[in-house]
Amino acid sequence: MKEKLELLDYLETFLSDRRKELFKEVIARRTNFFTVATQDVYQLHNTSAVIRSCDVFGIQDVHVVEEVNVKKIDREIAMGAQKWVDINRYTSTGDAISALRKQGYRIVATSPHKGTMLQDFDISEKAAFFFGTETDGLSEEVMQEADEFLQIPMVGFTESLNISVSAAIILQDVTSRLRKSDLPWRLSAEEQILKRIAWAKKNLKNSAEIIARFEASR
Repeated sequence: MKEKLELLDYLETFLSDRRKELFKEVIARRTNFFTVATQDVYQLHNTSAVIRSCDVFGIQDVHVVEEVNVKKIDREIAMGAQKWVDINRYTSTGDAISALRKQGYRIVATSPHKGTMLQDFDISEKAAFFFGTETDGLSEEVMQEADEFLQIPMVGFTESLNISVSAAIILQDVTSRLRKSDLPWRLSAEEQILKRIAWAKKNLKNSAEIIARFEASR
C-alpha cells in the first residue's frame, strides 16, 4: 500500500490544490454500505439520472442489468457522474443478484404498492436497492429473490414515481440517516486511496505517461 500512496502523492502534484481538496472531501463522504441496481430501464435518461443521483448522495457503486435494453450512459444527463461513480454491468439479473449477495448486500426491491415504508426502513445492514422498468417495474425474478420490499409513502392520485425520482428520494433519506449513525459506512483507507488514484488518472489526459515516469524513477 505504501507504493500506492506514493503514486497518489505523485499524481496529485499535477492537480490543482482545489481539485486535490475536492477529491479528499468527496471521498470522505463516499460509501459502499448501500448500492443501487437498475434492471432493464428502457429510457436511457432515467439510468443516467440515477447514476447522477448516486454521485450526488455519495453512492460509489452502481449496478446496471441489461438483459434486454443495452445502451450507453447519457453523458449530458449524467453530468459527468459516470467518471466518479463505478458502473458494474451485467447481462443477467441472476448474476447481478449473486454478485451482490457475495458482497454481503441484502436485496431490496423497490415497489409502489408493497413493502416497508421508507421512513421505517432499517439502515443497519448493507443493502442493494433494485429499480425496474418504467412500465412493468422489477421482474418476477427480482421479486422472488428479494429479501425485503421498500416503498415511498404517497398520498395523491398518482400511483408511482419516475424511477430516477424514486431513486433520488430513497437515496437522500437512507444516506442522510446513515451519516448520522455510528455504522461503519465509509470506504476503508485503502479503498479511498485507490479511488483517489483512479480519479486523478481520469482527471489527467496524459496519466499513462505520468505513471510511466513515476515507475521509471523508482
